[in-house]
Order: sequence, then structure tokens, then C-alpha cells
Amino acid sequence: MSMEMVAWHSMYQAAHAHEETRPFSRATLRRIAGFATPHRRRLGAFLLLSVVGAALTVATPVLAGRVVDAIVGGGPASTVVGLALLIAGIAVAIAAVGVVQRWLSSTLGEGLILDLRAAVFDHVQRQPVAFFTRTRTGALVSRLNNDVIGAQRAFSDTLSSVVGNVVTLALTVGVMVTLSWQVTLLALLLLPVFVLPARRVGRRLAALQREAAEHDARMGTQMTERFSAPGATLVKLFGRPSEETAEFVARAARVRDIGVRTAMVQWTFVTALTLVSALALALVYGLGGWLALGGAMATGDVVALSLLITGLYAPLTALAGARLDVMTALVSFERVFEILDLRPLIAEPAEPAPLPDGPLSVELDAVHFGYPSADKVSLASLEEVARLDGRGGEEVLHDVSFRAEPGQLVALVGSSGAGKSTIAQLLPRLYDVDSGAVRIGGVDVRDLSADTVRGAIGLVTQDGHLFHESIRSNLLLARPEATDADIWSALRRARLDGLVASLPDGLDTVVGERGYRLSGGERQRLTIARLLLAAPRVVVLDEATAHLDSTSEAAVQEALTEALAGRTAIVIAHRLSTIRSADQILVLEEGRVVERGTHAELLARGGRYAELHDTQFATGKLATVPG
Repeated sequence: MSMEMVAWHSMYQAAHAHEETRPFSRATLRRIAGFATPHRRRLGAFLLLSVVGAALTVATPVLAGRVVDAIVGGGPASTVVGLALLIAGIAVAIAAVGVVQRWLSSTLGEGLILDLRAAVFDHVQRQPVAFFTRTRTGALVSRLNNDVIGAQRAFSDTLSSVVGNVVTLALTVGVMVTLSWQVTLLALLLLPVFVLPARRVGRRLAALQREAAEHDARMGTQMTERFSAPGATLVKLFGRPSEETAEFVARAARVRDIGVRTAMVQWTFVTALTLVSALALALVYGLGGWLALGGAMATGDVVALSLLITGLYAPLTALAGARLDVMTALVSFERVFEILDLRPLIAEPAEPAPLPDGPLSVELDAVHFGYPSADKVSLASLEEVARLDGRGGEEVLHDVSFRAEPGQLVALVGSSGAGKSTIAQLLPRLYDVDSGAVRIGGVDVRDLSADTVRGAIGLVTQDGHLFHESIRSNLLLARPEATDADIWSALRRARLDGLVASLPDGLDTVVGERGYRLSGGERQRLTIARLLLAAPRVVVLDEATAHLDSTSEAAVQEALTEALAGRTAIVIAHRLSTIRSADQILVLEEGRVVERGTHAELLARGGRYAELHDTQFATGKLATVPG
């Protein structure tokens, strides 16, 4: 490594000196060892090659000195040629060791990334919905990318660097002392002149980098929010595009100015430090030459020392920041482990129970439920707040009981916030009740595996969410083994086959982010087609037609009629006209069932249902008044 490269490395180490360091945690180290255990053979070979590579690197300058001594001493030529061949052989060995070491480093690092990412991704998927409603997606993705890669560097970079540099430094100092203790002492005395300026400039660079990172983050947030379909629509309707652009350009210009300033500080520092390094090398030549002329040193030793001095500064500066590298890697591991330590609220039963065959009943038995507080489902670092919101846990359902017999349709109505959607989320076990029980086919959902619940219950929500993938991919999410014939059958029953057939790419048409390339009614019918493809025995509809116009609602209602045929259904409806034929209607208010019965029975009773019905009917009449 050249003096200039050493200078760049030293500055890089110092630039990160602002990062917080923490004491070593034995528990963290044990968990790291657990992830490293499957790779222990490659890790051992990797470390061994680091030692071999360091030893070979130190050997080359010593042999170069012997070549000079042989030349000055007049031969023999065979000695010079032999030493030259040995140096060439060591160069080939260093190259070979480097290739193998790089392969081991890559496979070890990438293997660790795979293990960590798989563990985090699988763990995150088992978190409750409340986790995702609170967490910033960008912060969560950062754990899977930046922190996992930072943890990987502990093995692929930091560990080999520490081992290799320790061996190189020990061998270099040992060899230099045997050649000349005076030159070695001079080299060590000049080390503070080499390292301390790097730390001072590094702090200055760190401040600039932090400011640039903050501006970059704000620009990223602005772009993410404004470039999504809803965000772009909001800006066009209510925003000021020219002011948005001016704000973005101002931040980008500041990043540009910081980049220019950073580049000049870096170049000035490297130039000055390279000059100091050259002066140090000149002093070594001067002292070593003076000792050689006085007969205290061999000429070859002066050459060997001049080559070894670079091998002295490089590991010393690297080891000066080694603790920081190690602690940075530990912080990355701890941030990954922080996710893995967040226990999912929904636990799989040790011995899942089976469901009976045929149509299934649905029952809520004295259910009490309150949404979990933030400290049970989230992390402050993922919400990017200093402290988690302590609110939450208030009961929103109070002693709710009802039963839908196999094949029946039960409707839930009531004011907004009455608890209807909460019940819809309890049925497929997106949350667990605080007390009481939710039963499917007479079996508590807590005794069923997640796969069994998913296979038995299908939920259609009012937003009709779709992934930015093809129509085929979005449908196969429900049943991956489905054939094209199955898919077209589901589309036909959802009254959507004609539209899909008319698209240029047919089933391979990409629907766009959240399905925004489709209309609201088309998007909702596609989610119904997905439900039909899954063929669940229980269907839960959470205001599936709430935001549709009358034409789209009619098409969706036709599709829903097909979806509900022969299945037990729980329907949450805003429009009471859609649930008149329900076998049972439950009226919820403030988390309690205040009325239950058929449409005719509830109207005759003249209670809350009749009030809601009369209000909607009056609104409908008013809506027809020309004006």
C-alpha cells in the first residue's frame, strides 16, 4: 500500500470517529458467533490465509534488501537470480492467496447477509398488523440493507483487517528492529504526526457528511412521498409544484456545495499527509544511509527498511481505527438483533388443531379486545421517534358475542369507530383477543396454524390493495399452484374476464403501484377474483363497495354474489340496502352489540338500525332532488 493510499485510509477511519461506540456485549458476541457457526470452516481458512498473506508481504522487502546486498557484494549471480525468483514466487503466492482470500471473504460475507436477511424478513412477516401501521417502511428496509451489510463487514473486512494488520505490524516491527532500532524508533516517533491530523480533519469531514446525509434523507423522503400516485395527485390538487421544486433544488444545491467543500478538504489533507510521509521516508533514507556509510548497516538493509516503513504505517493507522470498526459492526448487529428480539404477538400453536370438513361456522364468544400499545409491537428506532407513544391498550370491543351458522350471512352495521373492522381483523387472526374466543368451525383460531386460518378465511377490504406486479402474480398470491384456466374462471366469476382479455398483455399486464392503473371498481373486482381463486370457506367483506360509484358497485355486487355463494359470510356494510337479505344483522355502537335480528325485525323494533335506515333513506331522497 502506497503512502497516499495509507493517507486516504487514515482519513476514512478518522471521518467515522464521531460514531457512537458502546461497550462490548457478551450476549451480542454470542449471538454473532451463532450466525458464524455454520461458516466456521471458511472463517478459519480465511483467517489462516490472512496470516499467511501478512507474512508473505513482510518477506518481500527483506528479500529485496538481500538482493541489493548481493549486487553490492559482487554476486554470485546465481544468488541474485535465486532471490529474484523467490521474490517472483512470493508475488505469485501473494496473488493466489489474495484470490482465495477474496473468494472466502465474498462467500462468507454474502452467506452471512443471506442468513441475516432471511432471519429478519421471516421474523418481520410474523409481526402483527399493528407493527406495520406504526413502523416507517424506509427504516425497516434500512435494517435489511444497510445494517445487515454493516454486520457482514465485521467478517468480510474488519476481522481479516485486524488479524492481518496485527500480524503484519508484529512481523514488520520485529524485522525493522533487527535491521536498525534507530530507524524503527524514528518511524514510530513520526506516527503521531501522521495520525493526529487525520482525526482532526476527519471530524470536520464527518460534520459535512452528516449534513449532506440529512439533506439526502429529506430529498429522499420528498421524492418518495411526491412521486407516489396519491402524493403526486395531492400536489397537483393542493400543492405548489414550483415551490416543491424550489425546495428540492435548494437542498440539492447545498449537497453540491458540501460535495465540493468535502472534495477540497480531502485533497488538501491527502496532499499534506503524503508530503509528510515523503519527508519521513527521506529521513529514513538519510539516517539509514548515514548508518550504512558508517558501516553500522548494510546497504540492503536501508532498502529493506524503506520498503518496510510503508508496511509499518498502513497497519498502525488501520489498527488505530480498528476498535471503531469493530464497534460499528457491533452496532449494526445490535440493530439487526433488535428486530429479531421483537416478539410477535401472534404465536403459532405447538400442535395445531384441524378444521372440520364442509361449511364452517363463525363465532365470537364474549370477546373483549383493545389494540396493543406501541411498546408491545414497535420500536422507537423504527418509528424514528425519541420515545414510543405510551398510549394504547384501551378496550374497543366489550363482551361481543354472535354466531354465524355454516352458510349463513351475518352483517355488521353501525357508526364509524363502532368496532366493525376490528371484528373483521380478529376473524383471520390479524390480532388476538384479550379475553373470550374467536372460533371457526368450533375451533379457537389460536389453536389453528396460520396456514389453516389463511386457507379457511378470505378477507376483502375497501382499499383493494394490489402489488406492483402483473395481474397473474397478484392472483397467484392466493393460490400459487393455480393454472391459467383456474385464473380465467375466477376472473369470469368476478365479471373481469372481458377487461383482462382486452388488455395488450392480458394476464401479464402490470397493474401499477397499489393497482392504480385500474379503476376503483376494476381493482376491487380483481381482489374478489383473488378471493374466488383462493376458495375460502368463510368470507369476510369489510365495506368492499364503500368507495365505488353506482355502476362499479353494481358490477362488484354481482361478483360478490358469486363469491358468497355457499359460503359462511361476515359482511360489514355502510349501505344498508346491500344487506337486507342477511340471515342476521348486528348493530354495533361503541364496541358493543346493541341490536340483532333480521332486516324486518330491526325495522319493526324502531331502534338504532331503524334510525340508520331512515337516515340513509332520507339522504337518498334528498340526493334525487334536482337543484
